[in-house]
Amino acid sequence: MSDSSAPSQPQGELVIRTIAMPADTNSNGDMFGGWMVSQMDLGGAIYARNVSRSRITTVAIDAMTFIHPVYVGDIVSCHAALLKVGRTSIRIEVEAWAQRAKGGEHVHVTKGTFTYVAIDDAGRPQPVHRT
Repeated sequence: MSDSSAPSQPQGELVIRTIAMPADTNSNGDMFGGWMVSQMDLGGAIYARNVSRSRITTVAIDAMTFIHPVYVGDIVSCHAALLKVGRTSIRIEVEAWAQRAKGGEHVHVTKGTFTYVAIDDAGRPQPVHRT
């Protein structure tokens, strides 16, 4: 599958980088989609926590697009960019790129929109800290 509107290089802040391992493959031998979602959610959460300067929780994955497969041995990088800050919520776009183990090519593989909510110590929504 191809995405002609895909950027030619990562957009946003690098928030997480990992390597795709055999234990996380699906029945086709590619990385399991849930593994990709998990990596992207972790990266988005890091970004959201830094923006809010408080605990956060994921409340929605508003969009998710799988553009290209990720293979065992690829280095996966997630990049996050702020879309919107609400009273208690933060909406973030996360894109994932794979550096191919064979050849080193960088490929835009996944993108998604995640919403997080700032929470207090009791787990209740609280206003996002503003600078």
